[in-house]
Amino acid sequence: MVKTSPKSKYLRRYRTCFIIGIVILSLQLLLVANFLVQNKNTEGPENWEPSDIDKDSGSNSEALNSARRSDDEETNLLAPQTKRAGNGSIQLKVEDLSFELPCQMGEKQALSALNRAKSQRCKQLIANITCLALENQLYPTELRSSCPSEQFAAGKEMGCFKDEKNFRLLNGYFGVSKTDNSPIYCMNLCLQSGFPYAGVQYAQECFCGSDEPPSGSKLPDSSCNIKCPGDVHATCGGYYTMNVYQTGIKRFVPQTANETLQAVKQRKIAFLLTLNGRALRQVHRLLKLIYHRNHYYYIHVDVRQDYLYRELLALERFPNIRLTRKRFATIWGGASLLEMLRACMLQLLQMPDWSWDFILNLSESDFPVKPLGKLTQFLSANAQRNFVKSHGREVQRFIQKQGLDKTFVECEYRMWRVGNRKLPLGIQIDGGSDWVALSRPFVQYVADPEPDELVSGLLKVFQHTLLPAESFFHTVLRNSKFCHTYVDNNLHVTNWKRKLGCKCQYKHVVDWCGCSPNDFTLDDWAKVLNTQSRALYFARKFEPIVNQAVILQLELWLFNRDTPSKEVANLNSYWQNLFHHQDLRVAFDDSLMTLAESIGRRSLKALSNSSGSCDLFLSSLQQINSFHYNDHYKYSLLLLASGVEVAVKPINKLFVKPGPLVKHLATLLVSTEFDQKEQLSRNFLRNLSPYSDPVLVYKFSALKGAKLYNLTCLWVDPIGVLRDVSLFSLDANNLVGHVKAGMKQPHLPGVWKVKLLHKDSLLAQLSFPILPLQFLSGRPISSNEVSALHLSLGQSAGPIWPNSDYAKFLPMAAHQQTLLEKANRNAQRRNASLLAWIDSLVGVFYAIERVCTTADSPVGACGLKIAPCRTTQWSSLAPDPKSAIGDVNATTGMFDVW
Repeated sequence: MVKTSPKSKYLRRYRTCFIIGIVILSLQLLLVANFLVQNKNTEGPENWEPSDIDKDSGSNSEALNSARRSDDEETNLLAPQTKRAGNGSIQLKVEDLSFELPCQMGEKQALSALNRAKSQRCKQLIANITCLALENQLYPTELRSSCPSEQFAAGKEMGCFKDEKNFRLLNGYFGVSKTDNSPIYCMNLCLQSGFPYAGVQYAQECFCGSDEPPSGSKLPDSSCNIKCPGDVHATCGGYYTMNVYQTGIKRFVPQTANETLQAVKQRKIAFLLTLNGRALRQVHRLLKLIYHRNHYYYIHVDVRQDYLYRELLALERFPNIRLTRKRFATIWGGASLLEMLRACMLQLLQMPDWSWDFILNLSESDFPVKPLGKLTQFLSANAQRNFVKSHGREVQRFIQKQGLDKTFVECEYRMWRVGNRKLPLGIQIDGGSDWVALSRPFVQYVADPEPDELVSGLLKVFQHTLLPAESFFHTVLRNSKFCHTYVDNNLHVTNWKRKLGCKCQYKHVVDWCGCSPNDFTLDDWAKVLNTQSRALYFARKFEPIVNQAVILQLELWLFNRDTPSKEVANLNSYWQNLFHHQDLRVAFDDSLMTLAESIGRRSLKALSNSSGSCDLFLSSLQQINSFHYNDHYKYSLLLLASGVEVAVKPINKLFVKPGPLVKHLATLLVSTEFDQKEQLSRNFLRNLSPYSDPVLVYKFSALKGAKLYNLTCLWVDPIGVLRDVSLFSLDANNLVGHVKAGMKQPHLPGVWKVKLLHKDSLLAQLSFPILPLQFLSGRPISSNEVSALHLSLGQSAGPIWPNSDYAKFLPMAAHQQTLLEKANRNAQRRNASLLAWIDSLVGVFYAIERVCTTADSPVGACGLKIAPCRTTQWSSLAPDPKSAIGDVNATTGMFDVW
């Protein structure tokens, strides 16, 4: 046995102690570094850093409770769209301005907006609003609340109180300011956040709370003796001592709705439908379920939606349905949304024959989850109350996430962010969902053309606010004489899936990122069932073009049925219009019209076996509809003036190499308009032009295990040149998605290929067409435009990846030369030759599946004998009783529902 010497024993102990000491020292250095970083974050002019109450406190703070969001609300959680690194300045392109700037502008956000805006009118508006904001002439600095506060005097000092680390006196909100903190500063912040009490501590700290501090914690005033950084004449508490003040408001407690539906006077509802898009049949289906002759229906259709407006005008044969003639062009998050709502409310107030008691706004994406009679009973039992849904978050965090502390300017169908701002003092800020149910007295108050000081001041604020309709009504309600009528429930349940719905999907119309709810599908049915015992009467969002089965199931559930009471033709079919020849304000889609004209030429030529007797022109195309059956896209339907409707669908030219991963490949296609929220491309026809942004859409079935696959996409143009390389990862949790090509426009027309690789092996190859254009900006393309668009691309095209490792997946040099010569010949095509090239591509990538005639007898254009459209199950002229508006039932006063 070897004996250990005392010396070596002490050395081992010394080493152990040394290692422990090093670890402790490292931890201390890490804590110091973290402390310094936190202090640095609190510095600067905008230095309030909202945070939860001290995590060591163990108290159940309101901040923590309010952070637990409800699935029922539709508040958008927002964050800045882009982050700029460093202090790089933005240079204004003065030469692009046709006017002199009204002030010296140095704000990066405003300069960026000025550079990006296209029209001089928009640039001028951005400059004017920015300068007014910089000169403090845009917004009121203070507003007065008229909500009764009883004995809560603003600014009343409660005294100096002892605070505790593990049990905070005021536990609703906590902020730190090294430069501005003072009793007044803190009181303003807490009042804005809706708290009755404000407390300043340790010079820099501001606390807000709802409960009065206990008298047992009160200390002599001398215990609070540290001067305030924002006011040297005032004290801001001490070490765990706090000066507490009243903010001037009482603790806000929303009203509880009366859910005892006893016999009371039946109130009348004015349903305000704000519609956008082309889902006419879904609007009809919604109206059939909420219509009653005792209620009123006022419809606003976006000014750009001619088709929907024109088709809905027929509903005015009913005395309680009207379409507004004053129409707005609204965008997601736009200030025009609030302007539109107030204008519609004022018009409803001015209609002498409509004696309604509530306004309830809906969109085409809403659907009832309870019968109309129950909604009527509920609102009748809650007369004079106002139903809104609050954000459910700490207010200062909501302000920052929602962008309420920023100035926005709406022009060119975009919300431009132009700078920071301070909200008016003296009022509470609130917001949440823009779907509301408001009483007539409150509507008269907020829609008054000569509003009082509070409403007029808030209108100035919300005229330059993102998502104003989500905060305006809430804020007015909290600060007006109607504050006692506030019910925190907008009667809606919303389908939130934030992992899918928060994808910066609106960055093309707003300088901000936002969240949007998802469409209901049958997988979400449990959320519908959960509304049964709650005061919820509508759900959103529903889109039959995404999922119609859940709408059918919901209708049956409303009437306590498992199946329809009678046979319903085309029950599982859905049609949605894409184009109508009478549309005036819809932007002309050159790619869609080029494809549609080619399909018209090919279909009639094939059916009539004639090369000239059935030629079509642009004016011959009447409508394009998308047809879906059992929630699957089936065809695109082209209705022609010749009396023929053609069903066509794209052909997927896909080659796959057998392998363990490819067997899980369910979908691989190239299209545009990919909806990240719903994980689908809305361009079902897959028409692409030289000015499109192609995306590869993929879907794999379930993968076993946790293996990660790194896949590569090669984008190869018609002359065999590699134009882009895209990378994406695939695993068991990421089976559906899209890959966007990073290629500059315009693209070379012809047959393109996407090659999907894993490691160094080809998995699949997909061919897709980019069609040459027959039309450009809505008119036939000229010869010079064809040369500029096609010829130059074919001659100047060069490899993007000259040192590529992917050469073996590309054509050989000799083949590339052949392809280039073919592309140059195609670029010379004009007139009939150009149309023949288009038709040849369409013939390869599109199949004509069905044809019918609009005539009553089976005889159509050019002497063809084909079936009448009304007798088919696929035509847009086929019967669709579930979406048809008929006569009002004389007994119930409602539309007949199957």
